[in-house]
Amino acid sequence: MNPQVIVLNGGSSSGKSSISRALQEMLPGLWLTFGVDTFIEALPNRGDSPRAGITYVQDGTITFSAAHRALELSWYTGLSSMARAGAHLILDEVMLSGGTGQERIQSTFAGVSMVWVGVRCAPEVAASREAQRPDRAEGMGRAQALSVHNGVIYDFEVSTTNRSTEDCARDVAGWLALSAGLE
Repeated sequence: MNPQVIVLNGGSSSGKSSISRALQEMLPGLWLTFGVDTFIEALPNRGDSPRAGITYVQDGTITFSAAHRALELSWYTGLSSMARAGAHLILDEVMLSGGTGQERIQSTFAGVSMVWVGVRCAPEVAASREAQRPDRAEGMGRAQALSVHNGVIYDFEVSTTNRSTEDCARDVAGWLALSAGLE
C-alpha cells in the first residue's frame, strides 16, 4: 500500500504539527500538510467568533454547531478531492469525537489510500507544553490527551511524552518505508 494520505491524530500540544513538518522533509515526494489548525485559521476571527460555530468551555471541552459540522464536511470533501487528484496529504487532526470522527473522515475519503498514526502524549506533559504556548486555551491539552484516541483504530503509534518529535517522525517514516511502500 502506498498511502495518499497520512492522518496524525493526537490532542492539543502533543507534537502533531512538528511531526507533520518533519515528515514533509523525510518522505519522498511532495507532501502538503493540512489539519484542524488550518481549518480554524480560515474561520471568521480564527474560530473565536460565534459565527464560527465553536464553543470553548472553561474545562478545555469544545463543542460545535451543526453549521460548523457542515462546513467541516466541505473542508474534508475538498481535501479528499485534492488527494483524488494526486496530492499527497498529511492531516494534523484532533479527533474530539474519537472513533466517530475517524469514521466521518474515512467516509469522506472513501477509496483514497490512508494510514492513521496515533500521536500520544501524557496529559501532564501536554498541559506543560500548552502552558508555554500563548495560542492555546488552558486545559485543552490535558483534556484531549487521552480522549481523542477513544475508539480510533491506528496503523501505527508514537509517543512524544519522552521522545522528540523529530525521533517520532523518523519512526513514522521508517514504518512507512517498511510497511506502506514509501521509500
